[in-house]
Amino acid sequence: MRTVSKLLGLACVWLVTQPASALNIFACEPEWAALARALAPQADIYSATHVYQDPHYIEARPSLIARLRRADIAFCSGAALKEGWLPALQQRAANPAVREGAPGMFYAADVVSTIEKHHEALVGRGHVHAEGNPHLHLDPDRVQTIARHFSQRLMQLDPEQAPQYRQAFQVWQKHWKQKRLQWKQQALALSGKSVVVQHSTFSYLLRWLKLKPVADLEPAPGVSPTLSHLDTLTKSLETEKPLAIVHNWYQSDNSARWLAKRISVPVLALPSTVSEKDGISTLDQLFDHLIAELRSAQL
Repeated sequence: MRTVSKLLGLACVWLVTQPASALNIFACEPEWAALARALAPQADIYSATHVYQDPHYIEARPSLIARLRRADIAFCSGAALKEGWLPALQQRAANPAVREGAPGMFYAADVVSTIEKHHEALVGRGHVHAEGNPHLHLDPDRVQTIARHFSQRLMQLDPEQAPQYRQAFQVWQKHWKQKRLQWKQQALALSGKSVVVQHSTFSYLLRWLKLKPVADLEPAPGVSPTLSHLDTLTKSLETEKPLAIVHNWYQSDNSARWLAKRISVPVLALPSTVSEKDGISTLDQLFDHLIAELRSAQL
């Protein structure tokens, strides 16, 4: 009997000391994988995309299906970015935890407002953001709101680990508020300056920094630059030159450089999200990099 009691006691100790199983988090975009790592450092986190991919166009590959099938929660931008590939991925993964409306399906666009809603569709060309611009991770204020809601969702799904999630959010929030003040101070030198963009990727950031996008290399949302459109921009920008022409890493720089040569302004290739291999593994490092690059255009 003593032997049995001893074995039962050892078994109880073993069960108590084992770590709780970590959540499996599927992030549609790298920015949300980075935020999830800060808020749930013990979780198993996977990003479906990377900085050199256009997040509007992702193939529902078998590897992504397998990852989503195992997920406890999916963390995605939502809005326009979910329409092209996520529904197919959800259907093939057949995971009830991340179906539409389930607690495990978290859309950032559901907890903050979006900008640049397009009410008229472009038939047969390009794409528009009917639900608003989905690149909302480039607004520090919206990111803070999204982080709070995502942390609350983690606590809902994994109540046993709620104290850890709460503490992680508090640590993250304190650091984020300090960085936000630093970015605001750095942004003073950029306020009121104008830029030319390619697509609306950086719209949230430009608004937050009080930069003015005065032209877009795309003649319409999602439509590739055309020579006639670039020629029109050349004439309109000759008198009041912008600070720079901005495009993101996954876009060709041909059009930006063509225009830059004619109006004599710099071209800035900026990352639209985090990239660990490029030394930009967290969202605050991303904002540090973006603001530094924009400020460098003034030199």
